[in-house]
Amino acid sequence: MNTGAAWAVRQDWTTIPSEPIAEGIARQMMWGDRVMVCRLTFAPNVVTAVHSHPHEQIVLVERGRVRFTVEGRDYIASAGDIIHFRSGCEHGAAILDEGAVLIDIFSPVREDFLPKPHQ
Repeated sequence: MNTGAAWAVRQDWTTIPSEPIAEGIARQMMWGDRVMVCRLTFAPNVVTAVHSHPHEQIVLVERGRVRFTVEGRDYIASAGDIIHFRSGCEHGAAILDEGAVLIDIFSPVREDFLPKPHQ
């Protein structure tokens, strides 16, 4: 959901559509001109590949436990933890037994995540 030209927009995650983006991963999104928030719901034991991107990223662990691999080192994060990945930082995640919900905040907006215009 794009917040458009409004000065402020209030949303509830229950009103934002969820889209499957990979096996065991569903994503909800809200974005403005310079920031994007994604809520990701992961099934247990999902692993995301180690990757990097030019966007700064902050991850809030809403529910569950996650083993993050950051620049070759592993860290366990659980509900309430906040992780900051600087631009270009190599990182990946392995969702532990109970599944997880993560809130990802990106700046600038991840253009590659935006819906494609209809042809």
